[in-house]
Amino acid sequence: MKKSLLTIAALLIGGATFAQTYVLDKTIPLTGEGGYDYLSIDKVNNRLYVSHGTMVNVVDLATEKQVGVIENLKGIHGIAIDNKANLGFISDGRANQVVAFDLKTLKTVGSVPLDSKGADAIMYDSFSDRVYTFNGDSNNSSVVNPNTLKQVGTIALGGAPEFAVSDGKGKIYNNLEDKNSLNVIDTKTLKVIKNYPLAPKGAPTGIALDEKNKRTFSVSRENNSMVVIDITTGKVVATVPIGAGVDAVAYDAETKLIFCSNGDGTTTIIKQESADKYSVIQTLATQNRAKTLALDSKTHKIYLSVVNFEPGTRKALPNSFKVLVYKQQ
Repeated sequence: MKKSLLTIAALLIGGATFAQTYVLDKTIPLTGEGGYDYLSIDKVNNRLYVSHGTMVNVVDLATEKQVGVIENLKGIHGIAIDNKANLGFISDGRANQVVAFDLKTLKTVGSVPLDSKGADAIMYDSFSDRVYTFNGDSNNSSVVNPNTLKQVGTIALGGAPEFAVSDGKGKIYNNLEDKNSLNVIDTKTLKVIKNYPLAPKGAPTGIALDEKNKRTFSVSRENNSMVVIDITTGKVVATVPIGAGVDAVAYDAETKLIFCSNGDGTTTIIKQESADKYSVIQTLATQNRAKTLALDSKTHKIYLSVVNFEPGTRKALPNSFKVLVYKQQ
């Protein structure tokens, strides 16, 4: 009887682990040529936005097919969603501007000239009702009012910014790639109020937030790791090994899984066992240079953009841009 119970327990544990294994679901072909960077999901309108050179490819997540493009940009990086204003915002880094578009029609409605160069990451913060660009060439953040389409402030960051995430309560957390540290930004004063070191040194890129446990997850390229910070104390509470060439990270609060998309053709999937305990449960084979992703928290699918390259080169093959879709098995 005891042996049977142990066997059942083992099967249950194995089943739970198996249920969190990710497999390739499908590939979504996308139009256009050029480089690629951030992906963003509009939960309200159920769309995926994929940055792509001088355009944004738009995918309907219900059908998982391309339904439109936003074109005539100079060189874009990210897309922020403001459902309150029914607007999306694109960081057009080469033009030093933010381009606004209607979330329903996908038509551009205006642009916001920035007084700083190199707009890269971009996000909308609901608490302050502002859009923030993180400008890699200027070591600062431009603050945009989405209702007036005007720049209303600039935040000195003290280093070269990468990804950022908001807690929705007045704080934004932003990685500084060249300083190997994490900024805490007060959206009321538009100032950095704290800076936490990310040890060991690693050129952090992507960041995700666990609001409940007050933990941030910063991924680093130089040491192939994910660093977990307790944002109440600024202390590093865990370091987890991941693949090489990481760019993005996403946290699923429901499944307690963390996804780190790596340029080496893998996505490291990490299980959050507790606030301070983490373990790698899968090294998902993706595709070389599929280094950035978006998570759909409704379906738990992950989406990674990538293009095919000529073997041994960095020359992209024409008409090969796509999004890889992975789902729980």
